[in-house]
Amino acid sequence: MSKFFGLAWILIVPLWVHAIDREAFTFTKYDLDVRIEPEQQRLGVRGRMTLRNDSSSPQKSLSIQISSSLNWSSIQFEKQPVEFVSQTYTSDIDHTGALSEAIVVLPRAIAPKQSIDLDVGYEGVIPLDTTRLARIGVPVETAKHTDWDQISPTFTAVRGIGYVVWYPVATEAASLSDGDAVPEAQEKWEEREGSTEMKAVFAVSGSSGESQKLLCNAPSTGLEIEQIGMLSISKTQCDYLLRHSALFSIGNFASLDRPAVKIEYLPDHKAGADDYASAVDEVTPLITKWFGDHREGSGTKAELIDMTDSESASYESGNFLLMPLNVSDTKLLLAASQQTTHLFFPSPHFWIHGGLASYAQARLIEEKQDRGAAIKYLEGHRGGLLELEKTADARDQDSLTNSRDEFAVQLKAMYVWWMLRDMIGDEDLAAALHSYKAGDDSGMDHMQKLIEAQSHRDLQWFFDDWVYRDHGLPDFRVVSIFTSDLPTGGYMSTVTIENLGSAGAEVPVTLHLQTSGVTQRLVVPAKAKASVRIQSASLPQSATVNDGSVPESDTSNNEYRVESLNH
Repeated sequence: MSKFFGLAWILIVPLWVHAIDREAFTFTKYDLDVRIEPEQQRLGVRGRMTLRNDSSSPQKSLSIQISSSLNWSSIQFEKQPVEFVSQTYTSDIDHTGALSEAIVVLPRAIAPKQSIDLDVGYEGVIPLDTTRLARIGVPVETAKHTDWDQISPTFTAVRGIGYVVWYPVATEAASLSDGDAVPEAQEKWEEREGSTEMKAVFAVSGSSGESQKLLCNAPSTGLEIEQIGMLSISKTQCDYLLRHSALFSIGNFASLDRPAVKIEYLPDHKAGADDYASAVDEVTPLITKWFGDHREGSGTKAELIDMTDSESASYESGNFLLMPLNVSDTKLLLAASQQTTHLFFPSPHFWIHGGLASYAQARLIEEKQDRGAAIKYLEGHRGGLLELEKTADARDQDSLTNSRDEFAVQLKAMYVWWMLRDMIGDEDLAAALHSYKAGDDSGMDHMQKLIEAQSHRDLQWFFDDWVYRDHGLPDFRVVSIFTSDLPTGGYMSTVTIENLGSAGAEVPVTLHLQTSGVTQRLVVPAKAKASVRIQSASLPQSATVNDGSVPESDTSNNEYRVESLNH
């Protein structure tokens, strides 16, 4: 493989390396030839990149980075080799926890807004690597199922920046131990390079007769298959736009193409592919009913790429989903709900785009079973939310509108949408969501105004506490029950609730009788008390606040038992 590239120029690292502006240049175009040898886990690339100086001053040097498991072989400017320094640069935007960085010395300074072409060559291996997760204490087995990227003889799946830097980039260092530094670096890169086109022609070598197929999250074209003795080389061209992390996967895939979804599955996962296609067909009418169909093109469909390991964490990019199909029917149904919601409801705000997808899973459980099952599903996620809230101070009180921690946002936003639905009802929420247009959403409060207009309620307090700011979680307790006789028969009970937390919420309050219960909803502001009057035919036995639909920090004080009543 090494003969595939030219001679590298390696220099002693000079002092100016450490002062270089790594983000001075924007990558505006890639044209890459990528050779993959799965049996050796090897990847070799040569190609041309166009870079534009977007800084305010002329630049005589620049940085280009690849995974530390790859090595630079050649860099040319105007068809002439240029001097460059190769060094290891610690950064967790790659699964190895480091980058192989080339500091290129250009023969002349490049003026602001001037573009140049670089011809590059690099090669190496991409094995499974858990280094970056292990050094922050993630158990090895968990890390293997999270950073699963690798080239291997049996199955290959490799994501781009943020996971494996298999194409050249230039970023400042980011560490997983530094809060949101890694997702921030990835997001910043994708914002800068969002309109960048990358044409990659993949040549995959394998034994004669193998039916290995290369897939990518981009428009692709199968080229020719070249036979060299017992070696078969198949070529595929992928035309990426780098607003999404550029991924590729290689396996013995078969295709299942339905009107709503295209599935690339491994031979022994045919039943899972059929089940996922059925799940998409099942959830699509519900998603359309709840949220509307806001796809830019009606022909856009979900696409899924299968994986070998049933424990691998799924990964979504645009309308592509990588996930194992050898999992339970419930997981397939929930995944179909999430993927379809993402496809049908694009939004520039992740708390809307991702939060609705998680909320849809809870709604689906309610649809298939009942509200109790959905509440149990929500409560199953409360522990994770509590752990996140413990680090709120370290996260500088991230709100749903500014946090880059997608997991935290998605988890809390799921509850937010459920609470909004309980507050204004199915019809009003559906009407507001059907009227939403991502292109019109230019302000932070756009969604709030749509919901308020439909429900005729002032919800500023709710959005302030739950969306625009991170006020933590509420903590409800029943303070007292005062019961009196009614002249017409029966009883009137006044139930007083205190919220010890820093976020207000509208919460269900239930008066429990001997054989039944009566529930009313009550808004309890943060650090305040509120009361609700509930009429009943018999004396109450107890009162509870919250049924699990509102996440709170402490649920041990939610019940008040009536020992004796004087009225």
